[in-house]
Amino acid sequence: MADFDEASTSPVGEERLWSELNECVSTECDSTYETIDNALRTWLDVTSRFRDRDSDSQDDVLVCAHSLLESPLFKQNNDYVRTQIIHSLLQEDEPAPLHAIASLLFLDGRLDESTFPRMISEDCFPRLLELIISGQDDKDPRLHRLLLQLMYEMSRVERLKLDDLMLVDDAFIHYLFRIIEGVSDDVQDPYHYPTIRVLLVLNEQYMLASTDAVTDPTGAQVPLTNRIVKCLSLHGPQFRTFGENIILLLNRETETSLQLLILKLLYLLFTTKATYEYFYTNDLRVLLDVIIRNLMDLPDEKISLRHTYLRVMYPLLAHTQLNQPPHYKSEEIVRVLKILRGSQNAHFAPTDETTLRLVDRVTKVKWLEESMEERATPPQSEETPKYLGISLSPSQYASSVSVGDVAGVRERPGVQTPSRHALGTGPGAATEARSHEDIIKAVKTKKPLPAVPKHKHGTPFVQIPQIQVNGSGKKIPPKAPPPRRAGRLKSTSEPPPAEPTIPE
Repeated sequence: MADFDEASTSPVGEERLWSELNECVSTECDSTYETIDNALRTWLDVTSRFRDRDSDSQDDVLVCAHSLLESPLFKQNNDYVRTQIIHSLLQEDEPAPLHAIASLLFLDGRLDESTFPRMISEDCFPRLLELIISGQDDKDPRLHRLLLQLMYEMSRVERLKLDDLMLVDDAFIHYLFRIIEGVSDDVQDPYHYPTIRVLLVLNEQYMLASTDAVTDPTGAQVPLTNRIVKCLSLHGPQFRTFGENIILLLNRETETSLQLLILKLLYLLFTTKATYEYFYTNDLRVLLDVIIRNLMDLPDEKISLRHTYLRVMYPLLAHTQLNQPPHYKSEEIVRVLKILRGSQNAHFAPTDETTLRLVDRVTKVKWLEESMEERATPPQSEETPKYLGISLSPSQYASSVSVGDVAGVRERPGVQTPSRHALGTGPGAATEARSHEDIIKAVKTKKPLPAVPKHKHGTPFVQIPQIQVNGSGKKIPPKAPPPRRAGRLKSTSEPPPAEPTIPE
């Protein structure tokens, strides 16, 4: 074994492994099933040896998986190869071959949307659950992380079978929360994102399962317990790190489907009395900042995502610590709601009925309603309330949002949420552009200031004498003006003076 390890880790041994890999994936496409099986066994053996060469990296394993997916062997026999790989996942127990198999299925599912639904139909979820639980004490975290990623990707594209979901017990959920709460020494994943994503997607599966129980009153089946919410209801203070991380993830995430997963769990936590105060107050303030920013930044085509943010916003303001004074960002909240109601803002499309209903519901938060009344303006005309969306009758808006409304909002994986501000269409970008144009226009049309006149009538009628200085440095007084001629006087109150007589 020592000789084998030394040979495989040497440059010559590595070159020999790549040669064997190229040979096995270059098998003739018209080969028999037996030949394909032999090639797959060779590929599995070579990939396992690549994995054992470097205990800290899985790049070589992914390269081997990608080589097989791009080979003629797979492209012309993909259905058979996929079947054999899935069966190997159900039967294999050794870490190295399992790592190769999981890597191949992970990449294949990313490239072909039919792979993950097929894995669900062939009972791969119970197998992944078993492998993750059995790998708790594995000193190599690479396989454990990859299995979590595979479970997440498989579970978010299609609904799990109810029997599979029932296999998830409290112990497994507590185990995942403990992973997140533990101190991570993984530089590339300090927040345990694969584990968080599994919890988020399982929560969505529970929500979807609960909607079936509600919409099918004839069914005798007891509604399935959401074990994520149950765990946080009973042991929330022990797992605060999870709450901090999902807010951080929501603040940074640009994929629409993952944003929806986070919002769905937040909605349940803010509508379940036992978890009203699960988050710290400072984290709730950060969350409110994120919601306000995204409500203003989302483009018009992401209206379903905006609805979900509004559905979360109501219980966040009504049930958590944010309902206690001093109320955080109350003015900003009122301003955003006014804009969403349909203010005359050219950067937002006309408000739809669902948005009006959800905005009206947020304004029913007691402390926010009182705050808005304090800032109330004089009464508007009869037509104005209808335009602002505040003339809805009680039958037109719901006092509560059902779980089905939140659970039913979904998006295909990989779709990114565009930014209104990044596209140059956001309110901030438009305001900045308008200000810049106004400045340029003002500079171009600026006129010179008029000259100050020398006299109010334009020209002076008296020449101001200049003060002259004689040789001795004394000032010479100006000459006396000539005597005025007799004429019409401006005032007749005094008689004109007598003309002087010339002595003879």
